[in-house]
This record gives sequence, structure tokens and C-alpha cells, in this order.
Amino acid sequence: MSDILFDDLILDTPETHAIKYTGSKLKLLSYILNLSKKVTGNLKNAIIFDGFSGSTRVSQAYAKAGYRVYANDIAPYTKVFNTAFLMNTKEPKSYQPLIDHFNSIKPVDGWFTEHYGGDGTQKISANGDGLKKPWQKKNTRKLDAIREEIDKLELDEVTKSVAITSLILALDQVDSTLGHYASYLNEWSPRSYNDMKLEVPNLWVNNKKNVVMNQDIFNAIKNLPDNINIAYFDPPYGSNNEKMPPSRVRYASYYHIWTTICLNDKPEIFGKAKRRADTSDTVAGSVFEEFRKSESGRFIVIEAIEKLIKETAANYIILSYSSGGRATAQELSNVLNSYGKIIEIEKINYKKNVMATMKWTNDWVKDVEKENLEYLFLMEKR
Repeated sequence: MSDILFDDLILDTPETHAIKYTGSKLKLLSYILNLSKKVTGNLKNAIIFDGFSGSTRVSQAYAKAGYRVYANDIAPYTKVFNTAFLMNTKEPKSYQPLIDHFNSIKPVDGWFTEHYGGDGTQKISANGDGLKKPWQKKNTRKLDAIREEIDKLELDEVTKSVAITSLILALDQVDSTLGHYASYLNEWSPRSYNDMKLEVPNLWVNNKKNVVMNQDIFNAIKNLPDNINIAYFDPPYGSNNEKMPPSRVRYASYYHIWTTICLNDKPEIFGKAKRRADTSDTVAGSVFEEFRKSESGRFIVIEAIEKLIKETAANYIILSYSSGGRATAQELSNVLNSYGKIIEIEKINYKKNVMATMKWTNDWVKDVEKENLEYLFLMEKR
């Protein structure tokens, strides 16, 4: 099979709008859509389940490409993003007066400023409690005022989600982080000096009856209709480094602030990054981020992937996985072939900007361990 997957590759990937996000599939969207197109053909009748929506870029791309989407993720902020983008039925410009209203609100000192705002005129180490901060106070004061106003207006769910999404996207443009909130920069980033300004997100009018779910993945797959064409899974990865303790890329802790902004619950917080108490390593984290082995001697994450594949009722499954994840090539091969037939594998090397399409061979099993690559597995379920 040649390196070119199709003669009619989707070159113009639908535009998506999201925050900076670890493990974002922005660069994979064209590959995911092309694999989907290969097995669905007529987009008008195809239904997609995105089980780990995360930043929602994949769900957005599917919906804008013409699919009907069931989008799920356990994270509160993902539910908000998905609701804003997938459930909107209004012209985007209709939200402009509301966004203008938020931008005109007088800033106030509140809970977010107390815990996450710093003085940009001083060194970070000299700010109040001496801790690094993700934003400057001029922007957290706007955050405090706007977030309280959103609740006061008693908006419908979609409009409220659009408002919160707009707020989070604006904050993402003026932060002083590396893109997550488990730690912050030692010096203020240049963008943190900018004034936060809300804008209408890149919405569109949805003509399909999309569904937004906010459940544990194993509960979600039990609540799906029986006519799902493709289930797309991008589970979080635990490191395959035997010397490394549990993966610290735990999304609940990396994006704890977005959860708090969505819920506006002013939770108990801890640590230098002032994380939510419910995101501590002892209580947060997905089974797919596990690093330990079960009593059977298999990695827990492998057993979780096997359960996921086994229990998913869909015609096809697309699994996204990194060669740096805990699951190995051979283990994934065994799992996928146990419950169906592998049709296609795409290998993406971001550094070399190379995509190769291959059949399942022993050569691939050996190759996967040599580089840090992203793989997309397309399988047909039995």
C-alpha cells in the first residue's frame, strides 16, 4: 500500500476553535476525517461518537464536516465547549451584544483575583503570597466580574456555554503558562500584559441533532444508540517509561482552572499552583493514565483499552494512540484483532511531518518503539 491513503484527501480541514491543550489532535484532523470518509461514504447519514472529546477539536471537525456527533468527556469544561459549538442553532452574530456587555463590565476584586492574579509591575516572586500566578490582576478582575454576571443573567444552557467558552478562550490568550495550569512561568509572558477581551467564538449553525454527554467513558458507551457508525477514541496516555511514576499529564489537574470557571464553585484549593482539592493525584486521574499492573500481570491501561473496545457497539472504531504511551504495539495488536479486523493504520511523525500508511506487520511492531509517533488505528468491529 502506498504512502498516499486516498486520491481525494481532505486538504481543507474544517476550522476549529479551542484552548491550548496537551495532546490536542489539531494536526491529526485531516487524517481522522479521511479514515472516517473511507468507511462511511455518505456523510449525511453517518453518526460519530467522540468518546474523549477533550479540547473538542475532533468533535467540532466532525460536526462541521457533516456528521451527526455524540460528544462525550468527563471534564466539565469539555461539556461547556461541546454545548457551545455543537448545540448552537443561532447565527453567531446574534451573540455579539451579549459579548459587548461582558466587555463593558467594571472589573472587581474577587475569588479568582485573590488566588490567581498577580501584579505585572513586580517580579512574580514578589507578588503577595510569593507564588507564581497564571494571570495578571487586571485580567482576573475582569474574570471575577464577568463570571458573576454570567450567573446573574440566568441564561439558557447554550447561551451560557457560549459565554463561558468566550471567557475561557479570552483568558487563554493572556495567560502566563506553558499551556496548562499545573505550574506557571517564572517570569511574566509577553501576552500576559495584554488586556483580555472577549469575542464571539467561531460558532456555526448546527443542522444536525448532536448530543453532548458528560459521563465516564464506560457509562457513556452503555447509553449510546445502536446505530453508531464510528467511535473515535483518544484516551489519555500513561508514560511507558518504567522508571517514571504515574503520569503527571492528568487532565483534571492540568486544566483545573477551567473546571472552576465553568462551575464557579470556589472550591478548596492546595499547592503552589492552587489546584482544586478534587484534582489531587490521590483522587484524580483516569484508568487510562495508570502506570501499574493488575494482579494478572498486565498493565491496567491495557485492560481498560480492551474493555473499551469490547464493550463499544459501533461498526468501526478509530483509536488514536502515541508510541510513548503505556500500551505497546504488540499489545494493541492483540486487543484490536481480538474484537475485529484492523483495516488501516496511519503513522504520523510530527517532527518529520511525514505520514505513512501501512498494513499490520511485524516490521511496524519493531518500528513503533524507535520513535515518538502518533498512530491512528481503523478497525471494523465484529
